Amino acid sequence: MSGRARLALCAAVATLCAACALLPLVDPFVWMVQAAILLGVVTGAGALTRRVPLARPLTIGTQALVAVLLLTVFFAHDQAILGLLPGPDAIAEFGQLVHAGVKDVGRYAIPAPVTPGIRLLLVSGVLVIGLVVDALAVTYRSAAPAGLPLLALYSVAAGLSQGGAGWLWFLVAAAGYLLLLLAEGRDRLSQWGRVFGGTGTGRPGGSGSGADGAVPAPVRTGRRIGALALGIALVVPAALPSLGGGLIGARGGGTGPGGGGGTISAVNPLVSLQNSLNQPADKEVLNYRTTASDTRDMYLRIVALDQFDGTAWKPSERTVTDVPDRLPGAPGLSGKVATTSVNTSVSTADWYAQNWLPLPYPASKVDISGRWRFEPRGRTLVGDRGQTTRGVQYQVESLQVRPTAKQLAAAPPPPPRLVREYTKVPESLPGEVRTTARKVTRGARTPYDKAVKLQDYFALNGGFTYNTQVSAGSGSEAIARFLEQKEGFCVHFSFSMAAMARTLRIPARVAVGFTPGTPQSDGTTSVSLKDAHAWPELYFEGIGWTRFEPTPSRGNTPDYTLPGQGSVPVDPGDAEPAPAPPAAEPDTPSTAPSCAPGEQRQGSGTACAAMPARPGDRPSDDGSSPWPALAIGLGALLVLLLLALPLLWRLRIRSRRLAGGDGPAGTLAAWQELLDTGWDFGILPDDSLTPRKAAARLVRIGELPPDAADAAHRMAAAVEQALYAPQPRPASGLATDVQQVRTGLHAAATRTLRLRARLAPRSAIRLVWACSARWTGLVLRCTTSGPATAARRAAAALRPGRQRA
Repeated sequence: MSGRARLALCAAVATLCAACALLPLVDPFVWMVQAAILLGVVTGAGALTRRVPLARPLTIGTQALVAVLLLTVFFAHDQAILGLLPGPDAIAEFGQLVHAGVKDVGRYAIPAPVTPGIRLLLVSGVLVIGLVVDALAVTYRSAAPAGLPLLALYSVAAGLSQGGAGWLWFLVAAAGYLLLLLAEGRDRLSQWGRVFGGTGTGRPGGSGSGADGAVPAPVRTGRRIGALALGIALVVPAALPSLGGGLIGARGGGTGPGGGGGTISAVNPLVSLQNSLNQPADKEVLNYRTTASDTRDMYLRIVALDQFDGTAWKPSERTVTDVPDRLPGAPGLSGKVATTSVNTSVSTADWYAQNWLPLPYPASKVDISGRWRFEPRGRTLVGDRGQTTRGVQYQVESLQVRPTAKQLAAAPPPPPRLVREYTKVPESLPGEVRTTARKVTRGARTPYDKAVKLQDYFALNGGFTYNTQVSAGSGSEAIARFLEQKEGFCVHFSFSMAAMARTLRIPARVAVGFTPGTPQSDGTTSVSLKDAHAWPELYFEGIGWTRFEPTPSRGNTPDYTLPGQGSVPVDPGDAEPAPAPPAAEPDTPSTAPSCAPGEQRQGSGTACAAMPARPGDRPSDDGSSPWPALAIGLGALLVLLLLALPLLWRLRIRSRRLAGGDGPAGTLAAWQELLDTGWDFGILPDDSLTPRKAAARLVRIGELPPDAADAAHRMAAAVEQALYAPQPRPASGLATDVQQVRTGLHAAATRTLRLRARLAPRSAIRLVWACSARWTGLVLRCTTSGPATAARRAAAALRPGRQRA
């Protein structure tokens, strides 16, 4: 087998190794066999075209054509022309399969069944990654950058998996990439002849080993480097706090208890939230026993979504601390409001694993074992280093806050800082949201009156219906669509009311968690998947964050919002009809195990807290998954960052060089910048030339005008002064001369060369050299036994070589 064929085979194997991280996501894994066969055919087509040989773009085009034909035969055979060629019908079939696959990704829990749509996404994704890897590593003979698409494939699997893709799949993917690098290295060395490894043994094949049959030193060093790099990649993530799975990912900043601060961030919970409501079989999440005489307000809060950027509601990134013995007082709550201290003992199910701890709000003290951190702004507990809620037991001391409508209506204005933070709305919010908010609250005098009118508009007299089959979404367009169609589930109601409240300058956020649950005969209360919910919280000074319930037939309407409790005036000109009194509610929550549309809201209900996906569950919602868009966005961001890296580095190094002053060091730095500027415009530096000859060469090749040529010669004279004069004279105007030369080169260059010099400057290769030298020095220090030898090698690696130019 030739070196190119061996390299192509290793590229295909590396792609399949990275694709193994997708295996836990679907069941069964027969799709992998199909992907391997199709990838083998595409790889073989590339090997044949390279033997012809064809131009590199034609080789890649041939492989892409073969991939399209194979996908057509396997997925759109009946719609294809002659069963092979993709026509309009076949393209339409592909579109339907892709659309169905994206919907299935959001519908099914992990592991998902291999539906035709999911199978097309998996197989085509592996083929695309395999084609990119083959093009980089084999066609263009650059295996190192091929790690980026392999990393992208692994990252998609790690992002979709509940607990990450796992260390085993990372090892498999890393082994495939190392195999590809090894194959490319052998292929490059084979072009120079047989590998020399020391004194031969006289036996066939002895040139590859030492006189005593030992492995050559370069091979040993290479193995040490590979083992060290792989070890670092495994040990460093293990030492960092875990991202975890479930509704929210936590990023702890410490190393455990006493580790100080850190931050937490979140993912979009909407799809998991909708999945929880659409589970075909209900399942207990937790149960609790409480001293509260009335559990109708015993909502268990997981997290507060307080940031609205136009695409989604999500938690802000906050600092976390160690859990104090007693939690700080609830923000905004004064002693004039009636409160009752309640003690609650909670036990979670063994299968329920997420990073955030369900707590009644506001909690005063939490007694729990394990690695937990406290986020003061949201008053939540988050697991650190893989700590989850799986099978935990804990006790919570909390307050039941019972404000009156009069206290809410008389609440003073909130602090300006809080108003600024919690009334932000994006510019993309449609105007009809503000218009509807003003129309609904017409005649209301106080923020409390406006809040009650908003709640009643959604829950009673606005004509809205509850339906969990509506596509999830929390962005600006989703809110506008919900107000028009008037159909959705709890995320739509809570997000829309919070957004409308913000347009009225009422601080608002959205809480995600569980409704009180169903009382049991043994005195406990059971909370299940169907009790997942989301509700808006509005801030009133003196009371704090206050719950409202806009979702019809779900949850429990707070007593302080019932008719006759507030100060909402009757405006004869108000276009909104007066709300009808709601039906009397019992003192205990409903015992119904589920809350399908059409059931009446009692003391508890369901809505939308994001829950971890469970193997075997098959929800049947129509929500679209955010993962494809997220993967595309992250990939595009990564590509943009990689493309912008040379430009950003070049701007930074130019600024540093031209700010070096007028001394000898500053003169030499400005001269280096002049040479690199010429290099960016295609004039390769020649270290063998004197400064005068280098300037003359730059003027001649760059076709500089007289003023730019004079600037280049002045720079050369200043460099000679700095290098050879006993007492160098300070040079002035160096930055101006360099800029003048650069302007002359830019004016004489073609448009393509100008873009290349700006966006992909050739001199940016110095960044690669610098990183490579530092890495080589570090590895040599770690892999060599003698400190003196390591120091000499590191110093040699850091010295610039003339051959690089």
